[in-house]
Amino acid sequence: MAQPPAPLEGLLAFPLTPFSDTLSLDLDAFAQNVERHVEAGAGALFVACGTGEFSSLSPAEHAAVLARAREVVRGRVPVWVGAGGGAATARAAVAAAADGGADGVLLLPPYLVSGPPEGLVHFVRYAVADTSTPVIVYHRSTGIFTESAAVSLLGVPSVVGLKDGFGDVELMHRVITAVRSVGTRRAERFCFFNGLPTAEVSAHAYSAIGVTRYSSAVHCFAPEIAHRFHRALAEGDSAVTQALLRGFYLPFVALRDEAPGFAVSLVKAAARLRGDGTGPVRPPLVDPTEEQIERLRHLVENGYRVLKGL
Repeated sequence: MAQPPAPLEGLLAFPLTPFSDTLSLDLDAFAQNVERHVEAGAGALFVACGTGEFSSLSPAEHAAVLARAREVVRGRVPVWVGAGGGAATARAAVAAAADGGADGVLLLPPYLVSGPPEGLVHFVRYAVADTSTPVIVYHRSTGIFTESAAVSLLGVPSVVGLKDGFGDVELMHRVITAVRSVGTRRAERFCFFNGLPTAEVSAHAYSAIGVTRYSSAVHCFAPEIAHRFHRALAEGDSAVTQALLRGFYLPFVALRDEAPGFAVSLVKAAARLRGDGTGPVRPPLVDPTEEQIERLRHLVENGYRVLKGL
């Protein structure tokens, strides 16, 4: 039975996938970004996932991103990779992840269509096949799991956790309670993650129901702010978390909500402001306007001023 090969603790980071001005994959810039995440203290890296524009990558690009990440990381932190799409595409991506030596897989929801709860469980079973590579299932979009469906995932040996990108805290609480109530060691060790965009904004709510692990897109461009918030949350220092929410996170979210896809586009723009080579986003995502980038610059600067004053 698969279990995470290393504890998924600390701040989980999702490196951006850089593209050139002609939208070709830039692996050298990607390698630099991966190294910055590791040096900044990321607890694990999830490459070619939502923030890494998984949906825009070819199978060859997906494999190349994983290979370069493992080459750069050299075992210092776990490297997980995204998989998803249609059932056959997801299955092929999971197999490629195992062949590529990934420490784990984040399984994104089915492409375009959904089905009843039992259909979602069948999708997971089909996608992971007989892999021994640990898999975290992404609960969002076309892949929303009921309590009973989530419990059924315990019967898929390679599935080690569920990541919530749907945002229904009550449902997530019911899911966690149902899984834990099974009473087995596997049910007790099953992992839950907060995977909402700019997860820090919802981190208090999720922490209250026992979901303390989350991924931080802010780690892509302001890791110092991300780590300070993460530490304050773990220590119960609400004065620090509230100061960072007021002074940085909530203004960032307000700008993020101005256009669909800005959960990725704005993060790439902020990383470029920091000097990282990320390039533009691939369509259908769009880059922020110059006016939005200028506002982004000011709010990030203000975030660092708040951080300095803590």
